[in-house]
Amino acid sequence: MAEKLKIIPLGGLNEIGKNMTVYEYGGDIIVVDCGMGFPDDDMYGIDVVIPDVSYLIKNQNKIRGIFITHGHEDHIGALPYVLRSVNAPIYATRMSAGLIKLKLEEHRLLDKTKLITCEAGDTVKAGKFSVEFIHVNHSIADAVAFAIKCPVGTCVHTGDFKIDSTPIQGGMMDLARLGELGKEGVLALLADSTNVERPGYTRSERSVGASFDSLFRGCEERIIVTTFASNVDRIQQIIDVANRYGRKVAVTGRSMENVMKVSTELGYMNIPDGVLMDLNHIKSLPKNKVCIITTGSQGETMSALTRMAFNTHRQVDLLPGDRVIISASAIPGNENAIGNVVNELYRKGVEVMNERELALHVSGHACQEELKIVHALVKPKFFVPLHGEQRMLQIHGKLAREMGMEPNQILISDIGRVMEFTPNSAKLAGTVTAGQVFVDGYGVGDVGSVVLRDRRHLAQDGMIVVVLSMSGEDGALVSGPDIITRGFVYVKESEGLMEELRQVALQAILEVDSRFATDWSAIKSSIKNDLSNYLYKKTKRSPMILPVIMEV
Repeated sequence: MAEKLKIIPLGGLNEIGKNMTVYEYGGDIIVVDCGMGFPDDDMYGIDVVIPDVSYLIKNQNKIRGIFITHGHEDHIGALPYVLRSVNAPIYATRMSAGLIKLKLEEHRLLDKTKLITCEAGDTVKAGKFSVEFIHVNHSIADAVAFAIKCPVGTCVHTGDFKIDSTPIQGGMMDLARLGELGKEGVLALLADSTNVERPGYTRSERSVGASFDSLFRGCEERIIVTTFASNVDRIQQIIDVANRYGRKVAVTGRSMENVMKVSTELGYMNIPDGVLMDLNHIKSLPKNKVCIITTGSQGETMSALTRMAFNTHRQVDLLPGDRVIISASAIPGNENAIGNVVNELYRKGVEVMNERELALHVSGHACQEELKIVHALVKPKFFVPLHGEQRMLQIHGKLAREMGMEPNQILISDIGRVMEFTPNSAKLAGTVTAGQVFVDGYGVGDVGSVVLRDRRHLAQDGMIVVVLSMSGEDGALVSGPDIITRGFVYVKESEGLMEELRQVALQAILEVDSRFATDWSAIKSSIKNDLSNYLYKKTKRSPMILPVIMEV
C-alpha cells in the first residue's frame, strides 16, 4: 500500500495566530511556520501562547526542517520556545531570517541553530519533500508561499498574502508560477482565511501614501505616527513623506528599532541622509520639523504610544495640538485597549487621526476576489482553509464551493486533526496532541489549565486563609483559628463577618471525630466545606479557602 501524505495543523485553526502546520510523508516531517498567539483577557499573567509541540518532540528524528513564510510574530514568535525541545534547521527568506536571528540572539540560541537563508524561486530538498519558495505580497517584506512536493502530489501553502499590483517594493505576487503549478496539477491548496469575510480586493499599500501626504502637507504641529513595527513599506512611506516636507524623523519602541535595524542592513528600507535623528535631539527642533514614529498601534500596555498617552514615556511629553496618526486597524480583541489610549490622547488635547477619517491602513490579507484568483490559478483537487476562526474557515469553504468544488473536496479541520491525502482522496483521520502552551515570564508550560483556573477563581472571588496551631500528640487546638483574606472583603469594614467565620471554623474543628484528631487532611476538608457552605449562603460568593495547620 502506498504511503499517505499527512497534514496536521498544530495551530492557526479556530483561532487567530500561533500558526503552525506539519507535513508528514514516509519517515520525513517538515513544519511550516512556528507562531505565537496573544493571551485572552481571562488568561491572567500569561505573556504569550504557543502551540503544543508534543507531537514534534515525539517525532524529533523525522524533522527535516522548519520553513517560514514571513517574519510576523504569529508565524515566527514561538521559535525560541520550540527550539529548546526540537532542534531542526530553519529555512527563511532574508528579512524573515534577519528577524529570527534577533530573536535567537535574545534567547541565546543562535549558535545552536542552523538558519538557512533562501530567496523566492529557490527549491529546498528536505527528505522526501521539496519546498519551493514563491514570492507573495503581504504587509512585511520577503513574504512567500510554498509549493510543497512529495510522491503523493503538490500542495500549495499560501501563508499570509494579498495581491498588490503596485507594491512599494519587491514586485507583484508571482501569480504566473501559481498558474504553472495549477497546469502541472495541484493536490491541495491550503490558503489564508483572515480576510475572507470581506468582498472585493484589498487596496494597494501605495494608497496609504496619498493619505499621509495630505496629513503632513501644511501641518504646523508635531506629527506622531504609530503603525505595526514589521510593516517596513509603511515606515518607508512615512519617512519619505516626512523628508518631502522637511521633517526629521525619530523612532521609539524596541520592536520598531529592531525591525528598522534589520531592514536597513538588508536594503529593504532606504533612509535619505540626515533624516533620522535621535529622540533626545529632536526636541530642540521647531514643531513643524518633527515626526516621531512609534509602536503601540494596538494599545499594548508597555508600548511607546501608551506610555506617551499616560505620561510615563521618558523622552516624549504629548502637547495639545500634536497630531497623532494611527496607521493600523485593531486586531480582534484589542479594541478596548486602543479605545483607552485614544481617549487619553483626546484628554490631552491631541488631534487623533485614524482609519475612520482617512485611508491610513490597508490590510496585508487577501479579500474574496483575490482568494478566488489564486483558487482559479492553482485548480486544486482538495482545499483546506487555514488561518482563521470557525466562521472564516466556513466562509472560505463556501467560497471554494462557489468556485465549483464539491463539499467532499473541502476539509475544514481543527488543530491536532490529522488530514490524510492519497493522489485521489482526502479525509480527516485521527488526532494528535495539540493545544495551547502558556509562557509566563521564564516559565514555558509550567502554568497549565489548573493554575489558570485557580487564577480565575482568585480574580473573581478572592481567597481566605485559615491559620491554626494544633498539638501533634492529641490534636488539641493551641491557637487560632485566625482568618486572613485577600481580594474577598475589606476586613476593617467586615469585622462582624470575620468573627462569624472564626466561629464556623472553630466549630468545624471541634466537630471532627476524636478518632481523627491528628488527621490534618480530615480537619482541613471539614474547615473548607463548612466555611464554603456558610459563605455561599451568606454572601453568594465562593472564594478559594486555604486551611493552614501548624503542628506544635
